Amino acid sequence: MFYANEHEPVHVHGKIQDRESRAEIIVINGVVSEIRYTAVGGRAPLHLNEMHYFEEITRARADDIIAKWIDFFVLHKHITPERITRRLK
Repeated sequence: MFYANEHEPVHVHGKIQDRESRAEIIVINGVVSEIRYTAVGGRAPLHLNEMHYFEEITRARADDIIAKWIDFFVLHKHITPERITRRLK
């Protein structure tokens, strides 16, 4: 997820119950070059198995995340929230 008052760089939050971590998606010349995972201030980080799941989703969906970020924050379009509740195949 991302919050409506976000800032650059492009990033999303993985949240399970009261635990939360963040993934910054670094784009160079239109290509994802790196994804950096960090803690969120004031929140307990995701547990190890939750973090692996968050990393899996972020890597697999990085292009979609970037497109939705641009639509919402740059083009001010409405985006439909998407909740991912199971592992990717």
